[in-house]
Amino acid sequence: MHAPRREGAGRYRAPDHPIRAISRHEAACSLRSVDTRESIATRSALSATTLDVLWHDLECSAYEEDLPLWRALAGATRGPVLDVGAGTGRVSLDLATRGVATVALDAHASLLETLAHRAAGLPVETVVADARGFVLRRRFPLVLVPMQTLQLLGGSSGRAAFLARALDHLEPGGLLAAAFADAMECFDEERDMPPPPDACEIAGVRYASHLLAVNDEDGLAAIRRRREVIGPGDYYESYDVVVRLDRVTAHEVAAEAVELGFLTEPFRFIPETEEYLGSTVLVLRAPPLATRVIGATAAPPRLEA
Repeated sequence: MHAPRREGAGRYRAPDHPIRAISRHEAACSLRSVDTRESIATRSALSATTLDVLWHDLECSAYEEDLPLWRALAGATRGPVLDVGAGTGRVSLDLATRGVATVALDAHASLLETLAHRAAGLPVETVVADARGFVLRRRFPLVLVPMQTLQLLGGSSGRAAFLARALDHLEPGGLLAAAFADAMECFDEERDMPPPPDACEIAGVRYASHLLAVNDEDGLAAIRRRREVIGPGDYYESYDVVVRLDRVTAHEVAAEAVELGFLTEPFRFIPETEEYLGSTVLVLRAPPLATRVIGATAAPPRLEA
């Protein structure tokens, strides 16, 4: 481990390690609508809904490097947290087991059903909604947007829609924290081979997800994966998925947020490790109620090591 590069965004450092977080991020709020999954589910022991959960957990749930930051922010704000793009509960369950009341928001009902089952007895609520148009009729002291979810919303218009919704759901002075990274940095000249697949075996069937490539497509990072189902016996089936992330920086989104009335706080950083790409975390503050106006100005964000 060493200090993160480029404001926390490092490179893929070891081809013999599991795929790192940036390649998991694209699955946090998507990859749940592939038609091929129906035939795979029919041939395998799992239903299509269960496969959604399996792929999500396989590609997302192992990442833990950001959890200390979310815990610290939740502890400082001392109130319920809105977790945007919650999936099966990687962040929500971690906070709830520490006594933090959490509202888990995701567009995919099957993932939230699993989260609700896992959260039995914990202070977790689930809400099925699009991040660009949710209405909860309550406010939060903290909104979290982990794992590059804000880069999955379809460009500046999608980000603006979400930021407006988030501002309406923040308490005066409340915080929004969102992680950013550039998927194109998964590979470099020294490390140009994909890592081994994320894989598991259930009832004699092996499920594997391979990172194939990350390509630049007109300002988007196109992350290409191949999912395989192997067994029972000689059975084999696979399909490819592509998720496109906006290649936008925390600085650029900070400027967009200021135009909507947010105030900026120092950036935070999730450092790279031997396995995972680092992230820059944009931290925004809702203004006091009396000064909440569209087009409010604020100083450029400061950098905090």
